[in-house]
Amino acid sequence: MLPMSSRLYRVLKPVSLMMDFASTVNQSIREADMSKVFLDTNLIVYANDRRDPAKQAKAVEVVTDAMRSGGVISTQVLQEYAATAIAKLGQDVDVILRQLLLLETLEVVQMTPSLVRRSVELTQRYQVHFWDAGIIAAAEHANCSMLMSEDFSAGQRYANIPVQNPFKA
Repeated sequence: MLPMSSRLYRVLKPVSLMMDFASTVNQSIREADMSKVFLDTNLIVYANDRRDPAKQAKAVEVVTDAMRSGGVISTQVLQEYAATAIAKLGQDVDVILRQLLLLETLEVVQMTPSLVRRSVELTQRYQVHFWDAGIIAAAEHANCSMLMSEDFSAGQRYANIPVQNPFKA
C-alpha cells in the first residue's frame, strides 16, 4: 500500500476511483441485460386468440409486462404471428398491422445470416426444430435472461437461457 502522502498515490487514487465507477456501471448494465425476456410467438398469438379467454388474459399480461420492462422478439416472431393471424385467427389486416406496429415497440432482433447459421448449430445441439432454434438464437443474441414459451420444455436451458411457461403454475 502506498502512503497517502506520496505523489504516486495522489495520481493513482483518481484512476482507481474511475475504475471502480466503471466496474459499477458495467455491473449495472449486465444486471439490466439480465432482465430481458424473449417472447416466443405463441404468447403473441394467444394474446390475440379469443377462443381461450384464460390463456388470452395470461398472454396479454405477459406481453404487457414485457412491453414495460424490456421485452424482446425477433423478425421471425413477427412473421409467425402475422401468418397465424391471417390463416388461423382470421384477424382483419388492419388489426394485424396495428398489432405489428405495437410489437415493434419491443426490442426486435433482426434475423441475419449469422443467426441462421447459429440456428443450424442449435438445431443439432438441442435436437429442436429449426424454427425453434431460431427463437433460441435470437434470445441468445439479445442477451436475454429468460425465454417465455409454451413450446419448449419449462425449466430447460437452451444456450444458457432458461425457459418459463407462463401458462403453468
